[in-house]
Amino acid sequence: MVTVSETIARPARMLTSSDHGFGSITMGSTELRLARDNSDVEAAQELRYRVFYEEMGAEPSHESVVLGLDQDSFDSAAEHLLVIDHSRGGVVVGTYRLLRRRFSEKSGGFYTSREFDISKLTRVKGEILELGRSCVARDFRSRATMSLLWRGLAAYAFEHKIELMFGCASFPGRNPDIHAEALSYLHQNHLAPLDLRPTALPIRYLDMNILSHREIDPRRSMGDLPPLIKGYMRLGGWVGDGAVIDQQFNTIDVCIIVKMANLARRYSRHYARDHERSTQGSGLGSGFQ
Repeated sequence: MVTVSETIARPARMLTSSDHGFGSITMGSTELRLARDNSDVEAAQELRYRVFYEEMGAEPSHESVVLGLDQDSFDSAAEHLLVIDHSRGGVVVGTYRLLRRRFSEKSGGFYTSREFDISKLTRVKGEILELGRSCVARDFRSRATMSLLWRGLAAYAFEHKIELMFGCASFPGRNPDIHAEALSYLHQNHLAPLDLRPTALPIRYLDMNILSHREIDPRRSMGDLPPLIKGYMRLGGWVGDGAVIDQQFNTIDVCIIVKMANLARRYSRHYARDHERSTQGSGLGSGFQ
């Protein structure tokens, strides 16, 4: 049994940008880049703890409380995209966890498979990317911060030739009735094609198709979606069949699927120009500023 003191004394070796030679994107006083060392990863985990546990009411383990970190076995296999505010001394104010197929074997697979059958996604040829643990500090929840994160994701996708990205995205709380219209709208208008469609695991399956189409106002439903899910849908994203109640994180999760071409095409000319100019082939370089 690993104790809290042992966890602190023997931190996991994290996969960082030093393994891949990435650069950064800057916008004003904020910078977006991949984590470079364990301290960067811990800064992301600290932000996740504040947002998920202190703000959103997730239930932390004893170890998480002692460490003040949100961490799991997938962190050491993943890369971590960071938004850093240099006007506040370099504090991490936004993060995304990125887990490619080639590294998922180190963590025993993908986090999403704990809630959904994603076998159709893992059969896709080419590189796939799981997105997870996305959060932004309260004072930085703006279109500008989200735009910076999207630019970073698109640059990362271009660099690694990602074909498809997926992951769990959440509605707050555990009561599906509160989100009945939005969940029904997603099921009826954004259900993934059958050949790509994930399905909530039978033991956790929650029917999203709660209301009839006559009871749904599409404009209102789109407006009621959490900002991240709304952003995915605007990129042509899909949802899987069924939702899952995550008791620990106090959320209702849906599985999101986005073809990376829908994201990358917005910036592809910039990426190609930067890629040609860079002798190191950096996917997050000055060409995107």
